[in-house]
Amino acid sequence: MTPNKIALALALAAFALPMGAKAQDATDAPAAEAAQDEAPAAAADAPAEEAAPNLTWNLALTSDYVFRGITQTNFDPALQGGLDYAFGDTGLYVGAWASNVDFADGDGPDIELDYYVGWNHDLSDSLNLDLSLVRYSYLGENDAYGNVDYNEVIGALAYDDMLTFTVAYANDYAHSGYSSLYYNVAGSWDVGNDFALNAGVGRTNFSDDVGSYNDWSIGVSRQFGPVNVALDYHDTTGSYVDDIFGSDKASDRVVLTFALGNGD
Repeated sequence: MTPNKIALALALAAFALPMGAKAQDATDAPAAEAAQDEAPAAAADAPAEEAAPNLTWNLALTSDYVFRGITQTNFDPALQGGLDYAFGDTGLYVGAWASNVDFADGDGPDIELDYYVGWNHDLSDSLNLDLSLVRYSYLGENDAYGNVDYNEVIGALAYDDMLTFTVAYANDYAHSGYSSLYYNVAGSWDVGNDFALNAGVGRTNFSDDVGSYNDWSIGVSRQFGPVNVALDYHDTTGSYVDDIFGSDKASDRVVLTFALGNGD
């Protein structure tokens, strides 16, 4: 596999794991009607809790599109956006997400377009499970660059909307002939005054002794009306990381992101 292929294989994917819609609790209609008949008039007149929307959207402007510690835009800004549709209380959802990319190769792609289907379910009041299948596709590359589209299976277990453990597996990463296995633990904690502390650490392993490396990030975010502003520091470690990516792609950086949407 050429150095460009290896670099792209490790640099591809989405900024974040796909944003699946949370499952809604089913309501037993007869029981609900009986409860309403027995409720006091003031309670009956109270506005009902708003259900989560079936169709959600997200937009983001970031100073650098970073995936698993590696720049996807050659340290330049990215405009990103996605749509998700949840099928009621089944937990099933479908979606798509896109971003501009730049792999510093004149023959390389300009756009990343991801499609996904998944299932999201609350295991308890504090545990949520999300399983998804993602198709990463790339647009705008010349024929000489080759096909780098691929699939990845992702499982995420979230605790109390605060800590998430993720495992992702691709059987043919970036159409390279190598498989990849990724682990990540990430969290977000309210620290007061509408600020949150965000941190995460991950590890990528590749088959056939291609190598492995670690990535980590730490930052703060704050909600300003509908807009979430985040400032994060990203870095990578590992004996193979410079050989695989080159030190320029894997170097540390600070990223500023503005995001908004109608999802949770």
